[in-house]
Amino acid sequence: MIVIKISAVVVGLTVAYFIGKRIVHNSRRKKLLSAALPEEYARIIERNVPLYRRLPDSLRQELGGLINVFLAEKHFEGCRGLEITDEIKVTIAAQACVLLLNRKTRYFPKLRTILVYPHTYVAKTVSSEGPLVVEGRSVRLGESWERGPVVLAWDSVRGGTSNSADAQNVVIHEFAHQLDQENGDVDGAPALGNRSRYGAWAQVLSAEYEALRKKKETRSRSVMDKYGATDPAEFFAVATETFFEKSGQMRKNHPALYEELKDYYKLDPAEWE
Repeated sequence: MIVIKISAVVVGLTVAYFIGKRIVHNSRRKKLLSAALPEEYARIIERNVPLYRRLPDSLRQELGGLINVFLAEKHFEGCRGLEITDEIKVTIAAQACVLLLNRKTRYFPKLRTILVYPHTYVAKTVSSEGPLVVEGRSVRLGESWERGPVVLAWDSVRGGTSNSADAQNVVIHEFAHQLDQENGDVDGAPALGNRSRYGAWAQVLSAEYEALRKKKETRSRSVMDKYGATDPAEFFAVATETFFEKSGQMRKNHPALYEELKDYYKLDPAEWE
């Protein structure tokens, strides 16, 4: 009987500890969300992230709070001798947090660390060809690991931000993968909230994915980068880049896809133009 009572007390204290920790955590987030973005950070974003200039004032203010939370909860680590500066952190955080605007978010819950290389980097690859395991190397601009880090090349980050209308944005691309990974499957279908939405999502994105694959085969022109024809996960990431950076063209040429992404992100970037 005494053992049972002690066990009950231990369980109760453990539950109380985690509840208290969650309350403190949520309170801290609330303060960060309501705090103004430091002026030096705002100047960095204004200079480095053209997409920010298109945002309505209300979304700029919300973005500032999201950036505060992101910088407080995520760890940046420089690779190959790169020194992590406020410019690097804020430039990356601003673009990642655009994907969280205007909706309930979990702040990329599986992500703890962002690794930043000074330049494009070489990563080891492993593939199978029948019974053979083939090792190779590939040049990377960035990558996103499930339950692991996001890896970015700083020169590619700056290149992607310098032109906000080319739909080539490595930060948006890799953090779209993070959203895709939140529900456990990296399949081009992020957590949509309502189960009834998955049918329409699958129908529209599958059709658009197949259309992009055909354009790649026939070398036809496309609003979206044909890297999106690699697989459904890459298609979602490329479609997200296009949604934010070629929003007007996507709405005109791919209206059904635009509406699905508009419904998911709760934003209408074509109107910002």
